[in-house]
Amino acid sequence: MRRKQQVVSRSEHSVVLHDVRRVYGRGGNAVTALDGISISFARGTFTAVMGPSGSGKSTFLHCAAGLDHPTSGTVHIDDQPLASLNERRLTELRRERIGFVFQSFNLLPALTVWQNVCLPQELDGRRANRTAVREVLDRVGLGDRHKNRPGELSGGQQQRVAIARALVARPAVIFADEPTGALDTQTAADVLELLREPVRTQGQTVVMVTHDPVAASYADQVVFLADGVLAGSLTAPTAEQVADRMTHLGARSRLSMAVAR
Repeated sequence: MRRKQQVVSRSEHSVVLHDVRRVYGRGGNAVTALDGISISFARGTFTAVMGPSGSGKSTFLHCAAGLDHPTSGTVHIDDQPLASLNERRLTELRRERIGFVFQSFNLLPALTVWQNVCLPQELDGRRANRTAVREVLDRVGLGDRHKNRPGELSGGQQQRVAIARALVARPAVIFADEPTGALDTQTAADVLELLREPVRTQGQTVVMVTHDPVAASYADQVVFLADGVLAGSLTAPTAEQVADRMTHLGARSRLSMAVAR
């Protein structure tokens, strides 16, 4: 008798946060960084997360990516509830299904470009696919620099290495934390195009925290945070629309701080 093929259904969202709170400290010293965030990021979308200083952007990214544990609420990545995973399984999930791109690049200076790109998979006990590594380095324009070390590259080239490292395992979602903050205008534009490419061609999801309205305009949508809560969104944003919204949020944040005093 023929065995029926099992069909594994996947939800349409790569990342789902439900009623996520993150509180630091206790009692009178407690600080609420996130206050009941519920949001989903569909597969094949590019979202920018913005907000005034102290709005909870970094905490949001860390909780969404499994780098920090919410005080309450749930986070799912690629249909996996993070709360159900022990530290070993959470680490494996981050290596297999999540890519990270940070402003500081986080490259190991003693390793070559090739070795830095392969590192997450090798730490996971897997041999990197040489063809995949070669292809991703070509895509980011570093195919001829694979033997160089980070110190021999420009800032933009180092960020390209970080993007290649995030892309090589074809993760479900890529989290980027201020990926263009240390780059000049043209290099930043190139990096943002590289982040958009896997969304269009591979159906991957990108969630990027940024303070730059121009960077945010490369995203499909912008989500705004203020005082640890969602404060609206824009679809198909322009840099001017984002800057205007940020101006209003900044004024609101300053008013809230003045009232708190």
